[in-house]
This record gives sequence, C-alpha cells and structure tokens, in this order.
Amino acid sequence: MIGSSIDLSLENIWKSWFAFRKGKKSTTELDKFQFNLETNLFKLHKDLNATQYKHGKYKEFIVSDNKRREISVAPIRDRIVHRLIYDYLTPIYDKTFIYDVWSCRIGKGLLGAIERIQKFSKAHPCHYVWRADIEKFFDNVDHGILLKIISLKKIKDEKTMELMKEVIESFDKGIPIGNLTSQIFANIYLNELDRFVKYGLKPTAYLRYGDDFILFKKDFEKLESFQEKTKQFLEKNLKLKLHPKNNLIFPVKSGIKILGVKIYPNGRKLIPRNVKRIESRLSVKNAGSYWGILGKHANSKMIDKYEWSLLTNR
Repeated sequence: MIGSSIDLSLENIWKSWFAFRKGKKSTTELDKFQFNLETNLFKLHKDLNATQYKHGKYKEFIVSDNKRREISVAPIRDRIVHRLIYDYLTPIYDKTFIYDVWSCRIGKGLLGAIERIQKFSKAHPCHYVWRADIEKFFDNVDHGILLKIISLKKIKDEKTMELMKEVIESFDKGIPIGNLTSQIFANIYLNELDRFVKYGLKPTAYLRYGDDFILFKKDFEKLESFQEKTKQFLEKNLKLKLHPKNNLIFPVKSGIKILGVKIYPNGRKLIPRNVKRIESRLSVKNAGSYWGILGKHANSKMIDKYEWSLLTNR
C-alpha cells in the first residue's frame, strides 16, 4: 500500500459522494449541489485528475457544548474530497496505531476508552496516574510537520501528496474541528507521541482519546520523569504544549477525572457538569433512553439511583 496513489476515478468519487450524503438532512446548499450532481462530480473528477483542484472557503460558526468551540465547515465539493482522503488514509494508517488509541477508530470510541481506563485502574490500584491533554491541539497542528510525517512514513506518490497539501493548507492555522480529515490527521500526528510514550518510556499502561492521554506507573518519581520527557518531546518534535491545568499526577485510587467521568478501580460516576447537562435535556419521553445508556455497560453505575430520582422528579 505504501507509495500507492489515491483513487481519483469517477467511480470512487461517486462512492465518496454517497458516503458523504448518507444521513445528511436537506439544506439549500445540498439541494443545489444535487440538482446539478452529475455536472458537479464530473467537474470535480476533471479538476482532481488535472491537478487543478482548489479548496474552497470555510464557513465558521460557534458551538458551546461544555466549552466554546469554533467549527469550520467546508463546501460540499470539498467535503467529498475529504471523504476520498479519509477513506484512502484510514486503512493505511489505522494498522500502525497502537491498540490504546480509542478516538475516531472503527470498533472503538468513548465508552470503550472509559471501560479500558477502568480496567487499568482495577489492575493497578496502587499505581500513580499522569493525566494530561494538549493545549489547543487542533489550533496548533503544524502543517509542515504533518505533511512531513505523512510523506516520510507512508505516502510517496507526488500527486497524492499535492492533494494532501491543498487540503491541509486550506486552513490558515492548525486543522479545522469540522473536517472529516481532521480525525485521521489528528491520529497520524499524535501517533508520534503514542509510539514515543509506549515504546520509549514504557509506562505500565498508556491510553489516548483525542488529545487526552493517561500514563500509569507505580513509581511516582519515574512518572514525573515521564512527564518532563513527554513535555520536551511534544515541544521539540510536534510544536505542541501540555495544558497547564490538566497536567496532573495523582494516586489511581483517588479517582481519574477524564472524558466526562470520574473513574475509580471499582466504579465510575459522571462528573457534576455532565449530570447538569442531562438535567437540562431530560424529559419524560427520553428518561428511559438516558437510563439505558448510563446503565448498559457498567460493573458500576455512571450515576446512582438517588441522583437519578432527583433528576426525574425535579
């Protein structure tokens, strides 16, 4: 697969269109694109193969879900290209990622990451854990470093790299949260961190979800040295910094606050902020669904029955 070029055939562009279109609600932009669908896809095919494709401008909007985020959305034509790139890169790179990367991967996800952390906690209750994340990760992904990682590690085809460059550099700084490609680009970029930590530092256990990550080690001083070495690695090799407020070492048995829950060796609970979010969205119609989700996978409850009774009887 190394050195193979991205498939820019008309057939594959149609396939990417259908993958993009699936589950999308009707909008003025989508309806307009579909009205001239064949013309639009033939034009995209021609531009891509003649290396005349240019990425369009993003639309920006703000969402506030736990914290304020700026979402960037590309035009539909470009999102079809994003799907082409995502489907091309994922099978090449996913097999190179370490097992304990749980974000944006088939068969993994948030709940799996939480259960895996609890498994580590139960297996190592007397260890210390270093919990960290990257400060403004998406804003600070360096385009040059990302392109260098992609070209040196796996992709040798010049035409494919030109397309990657066009998409990556379509955003002024970093990578946009709204892009499908940003999911795979983030994992490719942080794969450098994952391999450094797992095979270089060799903690007892390591897991990453997005830009959140944790390391387990019985020796507190050793974990402190891992903290400093990782900080230096990130700054030197990836031009990233650790978030100062979330850069903490503490005993496993005191509970690990991560991914919206607090995880103990023998249980876990939703953090108060997420309890409040459920409270704001809860109704008689959806109460059963919430309770089913919260109780479905647990050897310990995410939210106890007393808290639930307070929410449902408010």
